[in-house]
Amino acid sequence: MGRALIVVDVQKDFCEGGSVPVKGGAGRAGAIADLVRRQAGSRYAHVVATRDHHIDPGGHFSDHPDFKDSFPVHCVVGSDGSTFHPDFEPVVSQAVDEVFFKGAHSASKSGFEGSAQDGTPLGSWLRARSVTDVDVVGIATDHCVKATALDGVQAGFSVRVLLGYTAGVAAGSTATALTELRSAGVTLTGKPVVLA
Repeated sequence: MGRALIVVDVQKDFCEGGSVPVKGGAGRAGAIADLVRRQAGSRYAHVVATRDHHIDPGGHFSDHPDFKDSFPVHCVVGSDGSTFHPDFEPVVSQAVDEVFFKGAHSASKSGFEGSAQDGTPLGSWLRARSVTDVDVVGIATDHCVKATALDGVQAGFSVRVLLGYTAGVAAGSTATALTELRSAGVTLTGKPVVLA
């Protein structure tokens, strides 16, 4: 079986109460955890997760963010906000095969810019395990989920985004993201969650 699930940035800072909260993020964290519990090992040969992991990402952090390229400080290495949401955290040790860290010194929205603790990039890790197809879920639909899915296509994977397991920042930017994803050949399933 050559399909993997990529869970993008289900971290405290991107959920309600975090420094860059996405409405519905906490709800998606629980839903994604349920998906992983039900489908790991049957539908998916592998489950991986990505984490924003910022040390000094330069202009990605701003006191006057535009919420496109710059954002308030978030997911700083060692901070509570950088950890996985508590509804998702339990399945990480149970069913997630690898965690990929991204953005130590850059914005790095795409999970494919991330590396495992041993330095292996996400794309290389998947190919070494004969993965050809990936499903992408997580936060946020119109930012890191979009970037991960687009880079997955560029890397030669067949990509689906499971919209019912994502949360978008805003309706307008999410609609634009979905158009971009379709144009790139990404398969979209379900309906997006946008509560902004």
